[in-house]
Amino acid sequence: MQINIQRNTGISLSNQIYQSIVDRIRSGLLEEGLTLPSVRNLSKQLEVSLVTVVKAYKQLEQDGFITSTQGKGTFVNAKIKEEMGEKEAIPSYDWQLSLQDYLPRSQFARYHIGTQKVHLSSSMIDPKLLPNRYFEHEVQRVLSENPELLSLYGDIQGDSQLRSKMSEYLKRTGVLSTPENILVTSGLQQGIDLIARTFVGPGDVVVMEAPTYPGAIDIFSGRGATILTVPIDKDGMRIDILQNVCEKHKPKIIFTIPTFHNPTGVVMTLKRRKQLLDIAQSIQCIIVEDDPCSEIYFEKKPPVPLKSMDQFGHVIYLRGLSKTIAPSCRIGILTASGSIFNRLLAAKANADLGSPLLTQKAILPLINSKRMVDHTKKLRTALRIRRDLVLELLTNHAPEGVSWLIPEGGLNLWINLPSSIDSHYLLLEAKKRQITFLPGSACYPAGQENNHLRVSYSYINEELLTHGITTLCNILHATIPSENISDNKPYF
Repeated sequence: MQINIQRNTGISLSNQIYQSIVDRIRSGLLEEGLTLPSVRNLSKQLEVSLVTVVKAYKQLEQDGFITSTQGKGTFVNAKIKEEMGEKEAIPSYDWQLSLQDYLPRSQFARYHIGTQKVHLSSSMIDPKLLPNRYFEHEVQRVLSENPELLSLYGDIQGDSQLRSKMSEYLKRTGVLSTPENILVTSGLQQGIDLIARTFVGPGDVVVMEAPTYPGAIDIFSGRGATILTVPIDKDGMRIDILQNVCEKHKPKIIFTIPTFHNPTGVVMTLKRRKQLLDIAQSIQCIIVEDDPCSEIYFEKKPPVPLKSMDQFGHVIYLRGLSKTIAPSCRIGILTASGSIFNRLLAAKANADLGSPLLTQKAILPLINSKRMVDHTKKLRTALRIRRDLVLELLTNHAPEGVSWLIPEGGLNLWINLPSSIDSHYLLLEAKKRQITFLPGSACYPAGQENNHLRVSYSYINEELLTHGITTLCNILHATIPSENISDNKPYF
């Protein structure tokens, strides 16, 4: 079991051990009944005191994650079984436990996939809202006119025609990037992974918003990064706190989702975007700007991307196409400047030698087309209707003590519960009713922020949304004692 101990973060060693084990249990990497290392062996492995490990194990047992039996050992608690889901009996693979791995957590993958009927956890677009029939015709046409595409590898950097069209597309948002500085990736997730494997090693400091996108936390944690967090408010990342963090710990990367932030839906103001860029320039660090769905706005257009104001090549800009066009194509783009781009291109070559050519050619007719403009307008309208439905249902049915943020765009809504309520236990009750959501703790790299949850209104229709949110509110009514209502505070 790999646990990365970082001694200069201000987080106690016992808390780091506790959090590492919790992350692995919640990611499904430590299964029910697994024997954990003894206190003596783990303290020796991590080069920490026995008292430190005892304190971590005691907290894990107190919180229900493990069970210690005198003379037998310490085991992952059987209570986790219900949360992880029942599994069929399989042959013993106990020998595999001796194999070392380097996965500290993988919570995004676990919560991203489920068998439940009402997917409030899926931050994706309802397939029925996408131009599937048109896209089907385009794939057929492309194959009919160019059957050799099935026999060709794509360019490592990405199809030149697609990069040219994306250069024009980005220009409309203020991002001036030539086709030579655009890299086609297999979705935004690969873009984040390429950045991490290129620039992040054990102990490198990465600053992230708290909360933030779980998939990014998983990637940077897997590289052994020291992840420091900066809270957000209604205007985005708290720049005053970021400034203090950067003065004490010079980060290599600042990761941000400034537009329709995942999971909260908050939009960073233009003023703070400029301040963030100034900080990056002053300390010579990289900003990773993740922009999966800035076109999905409900009231007014968001501010221009950070990349549009980047004069000295500090911003690596990630733009997604999967959300609004064709998720199955898994196409995203990355744009950067100077040697940073060249190194990322080399990482892409090492990763997969280029994304599939067929899907890149298939989406070409949609980029910059009137059909795409019309589709995006209709998509915004449909998602706004679903967002408003969820807000109305919460207003009418949520118990006192529950609050939420009203997103100005994007796919998600962030709900705040009384501090004594653990969203993981709510999830267990919700799954019994075929409903899933994302527990808030998955959106934090450290610490136990358990009294939040994210629901996505973008993946299921109005009927299922009504059933799911109403049922969730009923669970909340049954879970939140009246005496705990007063301890809830607005998120901001």
